[in-house]
Amino acid sequence: MSQTSVKTVIIEEFGGPEVMKLAEREVGEPGPGEIRIRHKACGLNFIDVYQRTGLYPLQLPTPLGMEAAGVVEAVGEGVTHLKPGDRAAYASMPPGSYCEARVMPAAQVCPLPDGISFEEGAAMMLKGLTVQYLFRRTTPIAKGDTVLFHAAAGGVGLIACQWARSEGITLIGTAGTDEKCALAKENGATHVINYRTENFEEKVKEITGGAGVDVVMDSIGKDTFEGSTNCLKPFGMMITFGNASGKVPPVDVGMLAAKGSIKLTRPTLFTHIADHATCQQMAQDLFEKVTSGAVKIHIDQRFPLDRVADAHRALEARQTTGATILEV
Repeated sequence: MSQTSVKTVIIEEFGGPEVMKLAEREVGEPGPGEIRIRHKACGLNFIDVYQRTGLYPLQLPTPLGMEAAGVVEAVGEGVTHLKPGDRAAYASMPPGSYCEARVMPAAQVCPLPDGISFEEGAAMMLKGLTVQYLFRRTTPIAKGDTVLFHAAAGGVGLIACQWARSEGITLIGTAGTDEKCALAKENGATHVINYRTENFEEKVKEITGGAGVDVVMDSIGKDTFEGSTNCLKPFGMMITFGNASGKVPPVDVGMLAAKGSIKLTRPTLFTHIADHATCQQMAQDLFEKVTSGAVKIHIDQRFPLDRVADAHRALEARQTTGATILEV
């Protein structure tokens, strides 16, 4: 068995950005259903922070990172959708993308079209597939519907703004600065709200003439949950898909009736992509949006792998816009 030593970011305890360490690890040959991939770039996402802090506990020690793009070096028995030399990208369990190369399950690794760069691939898979399931797989959303989207200038948000514009969906985006609001507007948000200077709940009612929105897509969590549910039309759908401000407290389900028979769901990307064929089809849907020009992937921050702690600090401080990548 050939083995190669590669740089890999690991944690041995939960905590702040300082717990991440750059270690040398051996990478061998892929087994059945696996590939070995040499990374060109790695993505950064809030789930990485949740795993680092222990909000989403992992067995320690563990590598971190859920998203990357690179070149397939070897494939194991039974892998038919990839071959050595293929360009590929993924957002996938288990964690371990913050590295130069790795052996991993092949099912959720997707062939990357030539028209999409490795950097774009690393920046778009987790965020873009999240947008795909939010707009295509969670609740019916049609042209003319109105969506409230929090953190509209972030990596997921900028893709969502463009996706909504490409499908004739009215998107009301919130962000924490006037500059971020302007960025969301440039990328397709129909209306923007600076939640630090305006009450987003009141502003949504004003924008919609008191009707409210059909769907809320909320990755902020605790700080925006109650106000978001107040923004929904009767029978509207509240999608809470992240915890940037902390976990949503326990919910009295009677609240759903009191606010107009509204619906509530807490999806995760990894449930949606667990099936190989579904994952590949979702990726094709995303790739078509990007290669057609309907969605542009904004990479606004780049950090070398050995500065991953600085990247996490910037993300947690909400100092980032668009996507952030780690250069390998």
